[in-house]
Parts: sequence; C-alpha cells; structure tokens
Amino acid sequence: MNDEARNGAFPPFYEFPVPPAWRAVDFISDLHLCETMPATFEAWAHHLQHTTADAVFMLGDLFEVWVGDDARHRAFERRCVETMAEAASHRLLGFMAGNRDFLVGPALLKDAGLLALPDPTVLLAWGQPVLLTHGDALCLSDKPYQAFREQVRGAAWQADFLARPLAERLALAAEMRRASAARWQMDGDASTDVDPAAAVRWMHALGSAEMVHGHTHRPGSNALAPGFKRHVLSDWDLDGRAPRAEVLRLSRRGFERLPPAGR
Repeated sequence: MNDEARNGAFPPFYEFPVPPAWRAVDFISDLHLCETMPATFEAWAHHLQHTTADAVFMLGDLFEVWVGDDARHRAFERRCVETMAEAASHRLLGFMAGNRDFLVGPALLKDAGLLALPDPTVLLAWGQPVLLTHGDALCLSDKPYQAFREQVRGAAWQADFLARPLAERLALAAEMRRASAARWQMDGDASTDVDPAAAVRWMHALGSAEMVHGHTHRPGSNALAPGFKRHVLSDWDLDGRAPRAEVLRLSRRGFERLPPAGR
C-alpha cells in the first residue's frame, strides 16, 4: 500500500490473506433476499451448502432490506440466519454491507457465523491483491445517492433510526424503496456505474490490478484503464420473468463465472 493510502487520502483498506490451503473463493452480491423470492432463497441456500469453494464472500445487498438486528427473529430472516450458520460450520462466510443492508450489526454476524468484511477489503489471493467493494461508494455521479449515503452511514442517523420500533422502521424502509424506485424510473440508470478514475485510484493505491464489485447489476468484466480490470457481480432473481444468478469464482487459475451449485 502506498503513502497516499496510508495517510488518509483513501478509505482505510482491510486486508484478508487467503490461507495457503484454500483452493477457491466464491463472490456473490445483490441477492436482495426477501420472503417474496423463494426460488432465489433456495438457490442461495443450496449454494452455501454445496459449493466446492473454501469460502463465500457476500459483497452487499444480501437482503432486500435490513432495518436492524432485532429483525433477525422474524420468520424469514430467521431462516436466513439458520442457513448461514449451518453453512458457516463447513466453510468461511464473509459479509460486506451494501446500500440495502448497511445496518447489519454484531448480533446478526455472531448468530450467522459471518466474518465482517469492511468496505473496501483487499483480498491477498495466491500472490495478487484483489480489491473488493460493494461499489456504491464509487458511483460518484449519482450525487443525490451519495448525499443520502453520507447521511445514513452517520452514527447520529443510525442511532435515531434504530431507536424506533421495528414496525416503524420496516414501514420507513418500504417508503424509501418506493421513492428510490420512482427516482430510477424518472432518471434512468446512467449514473449507477462506478467512476472509473476513482476506482483506478483505489486500485493504484493498493498495487491491485483487479477489482470485484456489485451494486450496479451489470455483470461482466472489463478494463477500467490499461492494466486495471474490474469484475462486476450479477444480481440474483430466480423468481422473475428473466431468471438470473451467477457466481464469480477466484482460484489459482484466475476468475471464472459459474452458475450456483446444483443449477
């Protein structure tokens, strides 16, 4: 890591070294799990149980919404926790917060057996550093979202929100989702991609040639600049008219895209 990254010019980067005995790591994101998407839930649960990878890193928006860890006792959320806890007894599960589930806290992490991955994290994998991020912090052209993100990631806003009754928080979250959907219909999605220059600055600061992120729902791999490549994760939706679900796997051979286990 260079001096700019150390002196605060960039966000703090957490490093996770891959154990030498590991063979593969799976990356998924943007599943938006909720009780109205049972096929998506089942595919996710099956993959966690049956993947041949040594670890599954879930890079944000695992849940459609997370309004606080007391929600983990609700029926659907409890199924999710039990699914992860069982899978975590067989392989490492890492969780990075996204824009839908940034209120995941220590109680859920503990009950589900999850390793918290700060955003961004640098995966030191088989001789190469790979930058991992949900991606929303790099979508700089979406200025209204960045202002909202700064507000809701603040300690004061979160303390006030979490002090409200669970039912009220769920209702407020539903209203925010409706407002977000309405704005997207008006503005389109032109501003939802990461800023290439900002992403390359992060990668250059770390000496990393590759980045993995989600958030944009635009799966694919491409060069952001000569020598700097990003891999965008797929969102999952196996309950809609255009079923989609994809896993990005990293091994000694490099990156490959696979269907979830059993599909």
